[in-house]
Amino acid sequence: MLQNILIERKIYASEEHKMMQGMIQEFISNEIMDKLDDWEKEGMVGREIWKRAGDLGLLCIDMPEIYGGGGLDFSFNALFIEEFAKKGISGPGFSLHSDIVAPYLLKYGTEDQKQKYLPQMAKGEMITAIGMTEPNCGSDLKALRTTAEDKGDHYVVNGQKTFITNGFMCDMAIVAVKTNVNTDQEGVTLLIMESSMEGFSKGIPFKKIGMKSQDTCELFFDNVIVPKENRLGEERMGFKIMMEELARERLTVGIFAVATAEGAIEDTIAYTTEREAFKTQIAGFQNTQFKLVECTTQMQIHQAFLDRCIELLVDHKLTTETASMIKYSATDMCGSVVDECLQLFGGYGYMWDYPIARMYADNRVARIYAGTNEIMKIVIARGLFKDLLKR
Repeated sequence: MLQNILIERKIYASEEHKMMQGMIQEFISNEIMDKLDDWEKEGMVGREIWKRAGDLGLLCIDMPEIYGGGGLDFSFNALFIEEFAKKGISGPGFSLHSDIVAPYLLKYGTEDQKQKYLPQMAKGEMITAIGMTEPNCGSDLKALRTTAEDKGDHYVVNGQKTFITNGFMCDMAIVAVKTNVNTDQEGVTLLIMESSMEGFSKGIPFKKIGMKSQDTCELFFDNVIVPKENRLGEERMGFKIMMEELARERLTVGIFAVATAEGAIEDTIAYTTEREAFKTQIAGFQNTQFKLVECTTQMQIHQAFLDRCIELLVDHKLTTETASMIKYSATDMCGSVVDECLQLFGGYGYMWDYPIARMYADNRVARIYAGTNEIMKIVIARGLFKDLLKR
């Protein structure tokens, strides 16, 4: 029904996009939807779904073919994220794997690192995570306490990470550490750490308000020996690398938020058209119509901005400030839209069996992770007043 009034999206207009969309929808329908309840009970998905996604070429879609990827552009990754979001699917953590870890390796990894990890990632044979956040260090990444002591040909890593997406299932994680602690050479460095390394352990997955099938846990490092060849980029370049790559991460959050809002509206239109109250379809009440008009308008406005952001990323022109804008504004919008839609479901909207309930719980965290929305506003403000702040 929404498609009757929405503007056609040029970024997904090609035949290749339409074929990919059909394959993704079939994958979701045949291999995802009937497993959600079991995954939520387990607190994580099954490894077989990662392998299946790899077999279908749905992982690392925009990575070069020489590394096992699809050789396509980021718009195909965005399409994949959107189709999952429309159905209220919060796990598996495919996007973190393909849209955060893989680009880190492609841009900053050595040829040996790329050859070793990217093909396995594309096949779904290796599940990855990224370790930034610590118990006492959220958005302030310079304050992290995990350390890596230089021992010549290797580092010895000690510390802890928390709120790690894919943490419990991960075979490898890119971990931010402090090197050369208490010297004038102190700085943040990135290390590729495999979960099989002695001293690398994982906490029990957290029980969360939402995103129940997405495993999230703590990682612990107790004198873990990490070879120097596992360093990603140069020493002390970790913070700069993370800042440069956060734009893509924040865009993916925005993509998920806008698509979730679209899915919520579609579900609500269908429900209010079928459901009756006082012998009238709920959709027949002017209040219902006006609420859904307001929600659809906000979603459509954000969708237009989102498409521009996707185009900018494909052209390598997306700035940190613009990515922060879509992240904070889209997630705020999504929270408002999903809340309004749940209200129109009445009591059934509060029942977990309805996708709108999952959307309501799952998307609250979007205003927190990848940098809180308050931090997004600080980032944007710094861009606005850059010249003033230099004085």
